[in-house]
Amino acid sequence: MQTSRRTRTGLFGVVLVLAMGLGAPAMALDPNAGVTRESGPFDLFRFGFSAYKKGRKDEAVEAYKYAAEKGHPGARWALANMYAYGDGVVENDYEAFKIYDDIARQGVEPGSQDTGYFVNALLSLATYYQKGIPGSPVQANLGAARQLYFQAASAFGVPEAQYRLGRMILEGEGGANDIQQAKKWLNRARVSGHPAAAAVLGNVVFEEGQTVRGLAFMTTALERSTVSDKVWIRAMQERAFSLADEADRRTAIALAQDMLAKGLN
Repeated sequence: MQTSRRTRTGLFGVVLVLAMGLGAPAMALDPNAGVTRESGPFDLFRFGFSAYKKGRKDEAVEAYKYAAEKGHPGARWALANMYAYGDGVVENDYEAFKIYDDIARQGVEPGSQDTGYFVNALLSLATYYQKGIPGSPVQANLGAARQLYFQAASAFGVPEAQYRLGRMILEGEGGANDIQQAKKWLNRARVSGHPAAAAVLGNVVFEEGQTVRGLAFMTTALERSTVSDKVWIRAMQERAFSLADEADRRTAIALAQDMLAKGLN
């Protein structure tokens, strides 16, 4: 039931796959594009994104570099992702961490269009704190990870953060184990359409004796989960089904089918 840090950029529906070459010789922007290094950060960011999509990565690299230097949050976030993924530069998690940390420390105004970058930075930092970054000053700090997930889960209602927070509380990572609190956060993520949260919550309530409900949650989760999550969800579901009696299995399957037909989680 591992959740990779590679999933974090999928939270907002669109992943900006960007390449930036800091430290490389500066390249001239297209003189016909009407954008220069003196242009505003938004114009540079927009130009870079357009250039990248057209395959002109040299222009995209320079445009994003200048936009980031001028404080554009999207460009900084893209640079952090580039380091985290090794996209266009040597992978460097510590460099990524520092940029995410800077974004998070600057905060965001309520309702700001930069909220997505800020929340993504919180999740990325939390993921790094869960394991630490070998060979860097960043050590594993489960308490910090749990607090960051809580901030994203409570203040911004992000299902992925609710799921990860629920898992940490369930397993007693970074703080006390509290089954009821874990169930609360897992259920919030489940209601928002998070299959992995539905699977974990289903297993918890199954173990508590709510056999039919637990089996139904795991069954719907399996149907809606990503390819990577299907492996562990299927193993969890099959184990639970093997422990249930035939009547409960039949009822759970019928309930799951009804939930799927109605679009429920």
